[in-house]
Amino acid sequence: MDKLLVRGGQRLDGEIHASGAKNAALPALIASLLADSPLQVGNIPHLRDITTTLELLQHLGASVQVDEKLAIQVDASQLRVLRAPYKLVRTMRASILVLGPLLARFGEAEVSLPGGCAIGSRPVNLHIKGLEMMGAEVDIAGGYIRARVPGGRLQGARILFDTSTVTGTENLMMAATLAEGVTVLENTAREPEVVDLARCLVSMGAKIEGAGSDIIRIQGVRKLHGAVHHVIPDRIEAATYLVAAAVTRGRIRVRGVKALFLDAVIGKLREAGASVDVAADGVELRMPDAPIQAVDIRTAPFPAFPTDMQAQFVLLNSIAHGTATITETVFDNRFMHVQELQRMGAQIEIRGNTVFVHGVDHLSGAQVMATDLRASACLVLAGLVAEGETAIDRIYHIDRGYESIEEKLTQCGAHIRRIPAPPAAISVAG
Repeated sequence: MDKLLVRGGQRLDGEIHASGAKNAALPALIASLLADSPLQVGNIPHLRDITTTLELLQHLGASVQVDEKLAIQVDASQLRVLRAPYKLVRTMRASILVLGPLLARFGEAEVSLPGGCAIGSRPVNLHIKGLEMMGAEVDIAGGYIRARVPGGRLQGARILFDTSTVTGTENLMMAATLAEGVTVLENTAREPEVVDLARCLVSMGAKIEGAGSDIIRIQGVRKLHGAVHHVIPDRIEAATYLVAAAVTRGRIRVRGVKALFLDAVIGKLREAGASVDVAADGVELRMPDAPIQAVDIRTAPFPAFPTDMQAQFVLLNSIAHGTATITETVFDNRFMHVQELQRMGAQIEIRGNTVFVHGVDHLSGAQVMATDLRASACLVLAGLVAEGETAIDRIYHIDRGYESIEEKLTQCGAHIRRIPAPPAAISVAG
């Protein structure tokens, strides 16, 4: 299993171009299941989750092509399988998104209950409840969601989400595009990735209003066609690199990202003492030679502070002046990075869904283990500021969501390298 070796003490200085957003690219690729002709999606990041998604689409019978500009074309006009198996779904939470499109277009689907990062319970009951309200019959048995539409076509409905859910909003929005009549989704997720999916679906012929607000209205149509879609930049990747500049007291310009998507993060970085300049083509952060100030954080759905930046700010507060609290309201069990930071000398105390972080003068390099995607990024940033060398194991997590992280950081002056896993030993019988 590969690992990253990070040697700390180097100020970052440079420019990084934001990759396409993983959380926008995955649903856009899956939206191809709704179309009777090819969908081309550009600005796709090279990530493990993308590879898994393409394998899943091909398993269902779609053909996949990559052009010279690395745009991906998916033709799902001749699907032959309506079952998403456990072996392809178990590593990626977003796999549940195939349920709505398959059910809407073909009237039946069988999807394994998904896996992904171990960051607490993320139930799919809101997806299932919504599809049942649209006329689907759903049964869960043997680890699979089995759904069918007795009448052959989903029916429009008014659906109120108990809690805001990104994948739930996306799944039901895709399902509603081919339903008969009007579907109104209330208390919907407002994340930019949801808006990007709506933009993709509209280009395919869907009729959607209100994406980006808490009420989305979808007028169902008989069929959708292929189109060309360009995925938005990754706001979480961009924010992670801005924090990397802050904790190393350096300077990084992230090009291609929309500052509007980063308002909550930028506000906290400025509160910590950073100078942040916003331009039409990106965001630049400079950290002066003054102590980083501890900042209190409370995660919440967009446009509030994103849960996907919580771990990175736990690290920032670990080396800041003062004491701060960080409260996680979106997921339970999302403080697994704390134990690893404590191994490096961080002073952090967990009380329920809140951590109390007492800033220390320095961290020390150590052998640590990544437990989920954003925890991986947190540990890389910790290695950048720690004295000595930090070895990060189980980095397959980071490869799910950060494109070429070691290369991007190296071009800004970081000392970071990937150590390939040794080949498996071969046993020869005598």
